[in-house]
Amino acid sequence: QVQLVESGGGLVQPGGSLRLSCQASGRTLDFYDIGWFRQAPGKQREGISCISKRDGSTVYSDSVKGRFTISRDTDNAIVYLQMSNLKPEDTAVYTCATGVCRSRQVITTSSSDFWGRGTQVTVSS
Repeated sequence: QVQLVESGGGLVQPGGSLRLSCQASGRTLDFYDIGWFRQAPGKQREGISCISKRDGSTVYSDSVKGRFTISRDTDNAIVYLQMSNLKPEDTAVYTCATGVCRSRQVITTSSSDFWGRGTQVTVSS
């Protein structure tokens, strides 16, 4: 059973930075692509970034490209999301999940994929 646990969320001022972590169980990063999703109140969940299990290649949505960076620590099974120049519209619950990185959709998931519980990010002055 794959387990994913997010941490690092919080309150930050516009223009600030946060780093989210997704701690995976066992050798999850060897077997799965890992992505980050976010969902703001009243909005659909959005896949924003993905990192490939095969070679660590990355994909970003247009909404975060140039501001967010996904990376991984394979030894410790952690996927990070470094978020910079945060905006109020980045306020959402951020969740990591297994899936398949896609060049257009960023990441796709199926019923057999695994999800964390999410961490809240609030960008406000």
